[in-house]
Amino acid sequence: MQASPVRILVVDDEPPIRRFLRTSLSANCYHVLEAEDGGTALDKIRRNHVDLIILDLGLPGKDGFEVIRRLREEGSTIPIVILSARSDEAGKVAALDLGADDFVTKPFGMEELLARIRAALRHRLQQEGERPVFKVGDLAVDLVRRLVTRKGEDVKLSPREYDLLRLLVAHAGKVLTHTFILREVWGTETDVQYLRMYVRTLRQKIEPDPAQPTVIVTEQGVGYRLRAPE
Repeated sequence: MQASPVRILVVDDEPPIRRFLRTSLSANCYHVLEAEDGGTALDKIRRNHVDLIILDLGLPGKDGFEVIRRLREEGSTIPIVILSARSDEAGKVAALDLGADDFVTKPFGMEELLARIRAALRHRLQQEGERPVFKVGDLAVDLVRRLVTRKGEDVKLSPREYDLLRLLVAHAGKVLTHTFILREVWGTETDVQYLRMYVRTLRQKIEPDPAQPTVIVTEQGVGYRLRAPE
């Protein structure tokens, strides 16, 4: 039996953007739904099965922030990729802290957006299936036995380093803000420099080249993202 196509809701008040996304996403075998404002988006989400949302923030009526807030308060775990002309870090952080999965800034490249969509969908599947062993590149994290290996060799981590890595693994492919990581790992919003120090030492242990990290990626001024498994 052929699998049903992934259903993506595009929420944007600009018809040319919706038209471009409908054409491009359909060409990549996605089924596209559309909404021009936040209220219509919430209504369509409640009436239809939606696998992922591409959401503009500057919407008439209920803006994108309100849409994210409503969905997460209702318990929805649908992946949300923000697509917005806002490039300020405060706006990105606010959207991510509310529960968005990723952020792409307009003007955008379609290949980048497609890659972010795939990463968000993989993260959703990973959360639902919670695999006991996570692998990316030559790094393996056994979440049951709390073992970390690289190229088959044991990696010795401190308890705090492991907690940080486990959090990143649980949200692989998703941007985590500094505030979210500090709250989840340390239980408080301590100094961001403290977090950066731990990320630096963790990279020295798990990255092929710590000077040019490819596993734990920095989202400048926002937070970090662990590369999703292929």
